[in-house]
Amino acid sequence: MDNVELVARAYKLFGEGDVPAVLEMFDPEIVWDECHGFPNIEGDGIFLGPESVVKEVFAPMPELYDGFSISVDELLGAGDKVVMVGHYDGIWKETGKPFHANATHVWTVKDGKAIKFFQAVDTAEIVNP
Repeated sequence: MDNVELVARAYKLFGEGDVPAVLEMFDPEIVWDECHGFPNIEGDGIFLGPESVVKEVFAPMPELYDGFSISVDELLGAGDKVVMVGHYDGIWKETGKPFHANATHVWTVKDGKAIKFFQAVDTAEIVNP
């Protein structure tokens, strides 16, 4: 499986709710760089290791969003990098309003595992659609 196929599979599995299978694609020391200002993130938004990503990023999502989903419009690969261009949809529970926010992710892959994730997203669209 090449890097683009690996990342595409991760999004498919995440969309199906198979988080354990997604985590198997992560290096044990993955560096997860969540967008500063993202609603459920405190501090600098950098998390180390799959367990930290689950605890700080994935686990709080159902408390904050209804129907959260990621739509992938494009996946572009070059060397060890894979870039996802797409958007997030859902309902921000605090306001009860739906959102459609542009999102871009940059993945770094080494030896068939994701070693780094960087997120850029229109956070204002989520909290004030």
